[in-house]
Amino acid sequence: MSSFFLILMGVFIVVANLIGFIYYKKKKSLYYAAFTVLLSAVFLGAIGGAVALFVIRDAFAIFYGMQIGYYLLINSAIVFFIAILATIIKKLSTP
Repeated sequence: MSSFFLILMGVFIVVANLIGFIYYKKKKSLYYAAFTVLLSAVFLGAIGGAVALFVIRDAFAIFYGMQIGYYLLINSAIVFFIAILATIIKKLSTP
């Protein structure tokens, strides 16, 4: 059962990053992509909680969804940090 939720967590992280990449290609803004990853983290965390409730059928299963949401929020913080770092490097490299 735990391997299912680990796979689900990995799939949700990949999906959130792919959604952010698609919005980056569309809008050409790193910050917009980071914000999109943050919003998708909340949405996919809620979906993870619903899937956990459906699979486990216990009231405490919602905490698995919260754990998935937590890792997705850490992922969005990393994406935002990379966006800030890329902006700083871009500003320093231009004369």
